[in-house]
Amino acid sequence: MARVALVTGGTRGIGAAISISLQQEGHKVAAVYARDDAAAEAFHKESGISVYKWDVGDFKQCQDGVPRVEADLGAVEILVNNAGITRDATLHRMAPEQWQDVLDTNIGSCFNMCRCVIEAMRAGRFGRIVNIGSINGQAGQYGQVNYAAAKSGIHGFTKALAQEGAKSGITVNAVAPGYVDTDMVRAVPENVLEKIVASIPVGRLGRAGDIARTVKFLVADDADFITGSTISVNGGHHMY
Repeated sequence: MARVALVTGGTRGIGAAISISLQQEGHKVAAVYARDDAAAEAFHKESGISVYKWDVGDFKQCQDGVPRVEADLGAVEILVNNAGITRDATLHRMAPEQWQDVLDTNIGSCFNMCRCVIEAMRAGRFGRIVNIGSINGQAGQYGQVNYAAAKSGIHGFTKALAQEGAKSGITVNAVAPGYVDTDMVRAVPENVLEKIVASIPVGRLGRAGDIARTVKFLVADDADFITGSTISVNGGHHMY
């Protein structure tokens, strides 16, 4: 059944792959982005997917943005919380702004967006929410106490909200990607990247499509008995 889907961070990398995958399933997709207008415009022209600009780390902007999507496409039935940033530093060098910016965008956005769509999902007795976590939220990572804390928090948030939504036909799951071949990972020094790939049992980086296929599975109408789960998509790099 065709649904209305909203994907945050939905115009680049993993988010773009998720948006396109859901569109190919017949869903009406809204891809939300915060900064890169040129990339968003190029994505819209190439895919035909509607794009919307707001900062999902800001609750008021989410309150204003979601009704725009609803007016254009209808009530949001599928929400994929994919937006994320890094502001890496060891803790003794980390500025409070680096900590807060990552928490606001990476986990604050999960609250903001879920809060803005949950009532319509409850009223419609249907909802699919997928939160994108990370291998580094499961295993930790040097220089990423902010990112690891936020992504780890997503896994707890997912389990709690899954319990709240179950009786209303709302499933809430998380996907924890490993190292995926995106701009963020390609920025890693080559010698470090070689060591990362060597430590992945399947012998390669993940692809955005690997994550998109997992999300597509979780948001299907007949995935109604899967909720509160975290699915690791990491090539066996971390078995949790």
